[in-house]
Amino acid sequence: MTHSPTDHSLTVEAPAIVVLNKLSVPLGRQIASLFDGELHGLSSRVEEADSSFDDTAKHLAALFEQGQPIIAIMAAGAIVRLLAPHLRDKHSEPPVIAVGEDGASVVPLLGGHHGANAMARTIAVAIDGHAAVTTAGDLRFQVALDEPPQGWVLANPDDAKAVMARLLNGETARIEGNLAPKAGWLTSSGLPHSDDASIRLTCTNRPVDADDGQLVYHCKDCVLGIGCERGTDPAEVFELAQSVLAQADLSPHALACIASLDVKADEAAMQALATEFDVPLRFADAPTLEACADRLKNPSDIVFAEVGCHGVAEGAALAASGEDGVLLVEKTKSKRATAAIARGSHLIDPASFGRPQGRLFVVGIGPGSEAWRSPEVTSMVSEATDLVGYHLYLDLLGPLVDGRTRHDFDLGKEEDRVRHAMELAGQGRSVALVCSGDAGIYAMATLVFELLDHGGLSDAASRIAIDVSPGISALQAAAARAGAPLGHDFCTISLSDLLTPWEDIKRRVTAAASGDFVIAFYNPVSRRRRTQLAYAKDLLLAHRPADTPVILATNLGRDGETVRVVSLQDLVIDDVDMLTVVIVGSSQTRTVATGSGKSWVYTPRGYGDKAGTKIGSAA
Repeated sequence: MTHSPTDHSLTVEAPAIVVLNKLSVPLGRQIASLFDGELHGLSSRVEEADSSFDDTAKHLAALFEQGQPIIAIMAAGAIVRLLAPHLRDKHSEPPVIAVGEDGASVVPLLGGHHGANAMARTIAVAIDGHAAVTTAGDLRFQVALDEPPQGWVLANPDDAKAVMARLLNGETARIEGNLAPKAGWLTSSGLPHSDDASIRLTCTNRPVDADDGQLVYHCKDCVLGIGCERGTDPAEVFELAQSVLAQADLSPHALACIASLDVKADEAAMQALATEFDVPLRFADAPTLEACADRLKNPSDIVFAEVGCHGVAEGAALAASGEDGVLLVEKTKSKRATAAIARGSHLIDPASFGRPQGRLFVVGIGPGSEAWRSPEVTSMVSEATDLVGYHLYLDLLGPLVDGRTRHDFDLGKEEDRVRHAMELAGQGRSVALVCSGDAGIYAMATLVFELLDHGGLSDAASRIAIDVSPGISALQAAAARAGAPLGHDFCTISLSDLLTPWEDIKRRVTAAASGDFVIAFYNPVSRRRRTQLAYAKDLLLAHRPADTPVILATNLGRDGETVRVVSLQDLVIDDVDMLTVVIVGSSQTRTVATGSGKSWVYTPRGYGDKAGTKIGSAA
């Protein structure tokens, strides 16, 4: 039987204390002081909050999606209804606690084993209320067998429910294994013990196939150090890792992390290995590994000459396991890789060593409306430690910005913006480079890859992981608001000559006009540039009817949104500003009015010419 192990930390970030009226502010402030949290208030009723919101449902959902603990002074039923559509996986949900306005009741609704139960008890003591903890194991035994504390992992979580049911029904348990002395969270709990119990709670780092009535817990006090040549086959590294684990008689669940030299941060084989074992990857520079030189069993002058330390696999394993770490398996070689295992004298926190591979999320937030932002983009922004972007785009993220470091840039500083984001990621941070619309359409994604291609970045910044997520582009938003003008072949042309010579732009407009494409014009005008759109208008009038529909869409998805349709001959250049997208129809683009009197723009795709169609017939 295969199981997905559980390893859930009880450490939680500072919560958001949500209040809906000014009478709840004093209680909210008292609770906030317990956890160094922020007071979030409904803007229409609360003036003195640290952070304000207009829509309670959207705000709670945003906090929940980004994994921030929530303590809401409001009815428990209301919170349940508002968050119900967002519930997916109890193992990844943050703590959510409801507090009555009178402070009498404190109810952990979600994330009980992720800190909510403990937080509820802390709140109840401080405000002289009652913590309504309902988790059976917590109530009777003061322990949750399916949620071990940080640094421990349950290898067979699917069996925990049955074991807990037997314990609640009166059976006893015995705590066994070579790591039982380290499992104080079990031995000091209220679990009923007996030496001959049929329920076994096995604490070990060795591989164990669990029997009926047995739960197997592993302590993460070991580190796998890896070194390999560039481009090593992941299968080779995985086979080597399995070999050294077998030599040490260790379960992969005993690994706190995989460690290596920082120049290997983008090595595909290591990324694959970390994914296979579901453990963090941590990297340190050569001087950090060299500080362990006198503890190495197999120092190498050749390795020192190449990378600046006398051992990568042994050095990384020892450095990550702490000053008192010892080698369980010395450097072991395959054809192109090396591996070693070290054990620390205590639980190992991966974050205490080196840094992870930096990550850059290049995201498009659409025109700015939360409703038009993809769930993937929201997830990436929530995962980021730092947000980089034009200040208006960051403002449009609303509460998603909370708890993250902002790096605001003005317009015109695009290269500085992207370079800064990549160098931040090179420090091991998770960075979201925020663009409006789609990040790959006249936005920053292309500049990311230009900088990678042409160099000039630090070595660390060139080894980051990159994810690009699509967004709703301005042309898509404008088309949807107006109908379906992009229903047939279309193109986009930027009229800005800041980065593209005007002669090139003229050639593209001419080609699009003669090809009868629907054209979406980006950057149609600026304060200093008013003639390009006029040129395009005159050129297009020579190729398509004067009554060709033209869509002028401004502030799409935001306050002040306007969408107008005019004919090509009636297009007034001064009616267009920098925030307007202009879509010019082809010679086939039409308008149609509905019964309400609203006109829609569409470009036929040719269904009327298809055999068997009834379009255009009297049928």
